[in-house]
Amino acid sequence: MFKIKRAYEPASAEDGKRILVDRLWPRGLAKAKAELDEWDRRVAPSDGLRRWYAHSPQRWREFKARYARELREACPEELKRLRALGRGKVVTLVFASRAPAMNNAAALKEIIETRRAVLPAASRNLRRHGARSG
Repeated sequence: MFKIKRAYEPASAEDGKRILVDRLWPRGLAKAKAELDEWDRRVAPSDGLRRWYAHSPQRWREFKARYARELREACPEELKRLRALGRGKVVTLVFASRAPAMNNAAALKEIIETRRAVLPAASRNLRRHGARSG
């Protein structure tokens, strides 16, 4: 099970494993106070995508699509690892953005929980046509 939480909110026992999923460290936050289990920069959006999005609500849907594409191409194994961490356990994706619903952690949570979004295109095509992989 995945949750999201702002880095500046206090950690709690209900957070489970806490993973910071931003490329940049949250401004003004001491590492000890963050109480993180990991900082996974690999799953953060690229600088170019982050700057293009600029937390514009009009770009949210396109941001999620571009971000999912980046993740599929750059780190599919990391997505598998995160998905496995969330099976039967709570994983909190930690972010710094002031936007509680339109940030990279919210998009990442949706991408992880939507299996189709993280499968390589070839795998989707094989499964759609009933072919077996492996």
